[in-house]
Amino acid sequence: MKTAHGASQVKEVNIHSLLLGELITWLGSSFIWPLTSVYLNKELHVSLAMIGVVLFFNCMANMFGSMIAGRLYDRMNPYPLVVAGLFLDAVVLFLLALFPGWPEYWLWLTLAGFFAGWDGALINSMATSIKKIPSKKVFNLIYFAQNIGVVTGTLAVGYLYDFSVIFLFVLAAILYLLATINAAINYRPIIAYHKELLKNKVKKEKKKVKLPKANVLMNYGLFITLGITWLMYMNWESNLSVYIVSFNIPFHMYSLLWTVNALIIVIIQAVLARFEHIFKTTFQQVVFVILMFSLSFVTLIFARDFSHFLLSMVILTFGEATAFPAIPSYVNDLTPIEVKGEYQGLTIVASSAGRAIGPLIGGLIIDRFSYIPFFIFAAIIIFLCLMILVPMHTRVKPKIKLFK
Repeated sequence: MKTAHGASQVKEVNIHSLLLGELITWLGSSFIWPLTSVYLNKELHVSLAMIGVVLFFNCMANMFGSMIAGRLYDRMNPYPLVVAGLFLDAVVLFLLALFPGWPEYWLWLTLAGFFAGWDGALINSMATSIKKIPSKKVFNLIYFAQNIGVVTGTLAVGYLYDFSVIFLFVLAAILYLLATINAAINYRPIIAYHKELLKNKVKKEKKKVKLPKANVLMNYGLFITLGITWLMYMNWESNLSVYIVSFNIPFHMYSLLWTVNALIIVIIQAVLARFEHIFKTTFQQVVFVILMFSLSFVTLIFARDFSHFLLSMVILTFGEATAFPAIPSYVNDLTPIEVKGEYQGLTIVASSAGRAIGPLIGGLIIDRFSYIPFFIFAAIIIFLCLMILVPMHTRVKPKIKLFK
């Protein structure tokens, strides 16, 4: 594989401020997503299929937010874009606290999805501007910070849910306001970064940027794999909550699964940071995650009590922790500086597309055939990704050009 080098820059966003922002926003979002399906189903009496539609809108909005923000990052000053996105997300969460009924919840969740995608694409794109630290380590640190937020949030939400759902919504909104303040104060160096790009005429029209065919194929292979993985993974966040509660397992125990998930991710990320060469290549990490995701759904077929659900979650998490931060890092290496924002946006788009149709497809299959057939279906579809991606990577690897 050949390597090309991008333009240098004088100033860049401090990694610690970026990590702080991710920690705060993911802490806030973890007050919302674990309880959405249970809240809609048990409190507002919304069917699983309809919940799938609600989550579909949320994730489609997330996808469009990612696409728009990713393209704007390459063309405009991203500083006001990210500050405005975080602030508007906070406003939406305050409105959710004021009007938490049905069908208003649907509207607020859709708007929150749009701004979450908007913010996610911009943060990932800003992360590519950091050159003092290797990109793989940057994305690992971001993923680490995100999951510290998830650990704290999911640990609290299972208990605060019984106290007050409205309090959780207000708390999430306040956290997004804090993230807005952090961005307004600490993300200003991205302005100088983009001015430098413009001054040196590094940023070009997208149609003039020619990626090697091997890079294009590899990127879209990763996007498709990421989308399908998220498609199935999203059912852990939606339909599985109802399934687990149906075994008389308390909701706070379901929430505890996500705390365990985040704790394991934190531990694995710490190990990967210390031993960077456990996987020889990023692609090995992708193969590992596909196997783990497929196996996790196989074990769900036999799960009937909390210990078995915990085992499935542990297997799922081993895959999740090793690949999700690696894919945007690999995409960063596969794309030149002129289109990094666009392609980082597409990683969020792929995730959002899978998240959008995942609960809907899962809900429809579960309503028609029940949970076990869905688990079998999920395990097979995920494994098929491996059967397609590995031969493709073997064929294009010699022609891939890396951009550092």
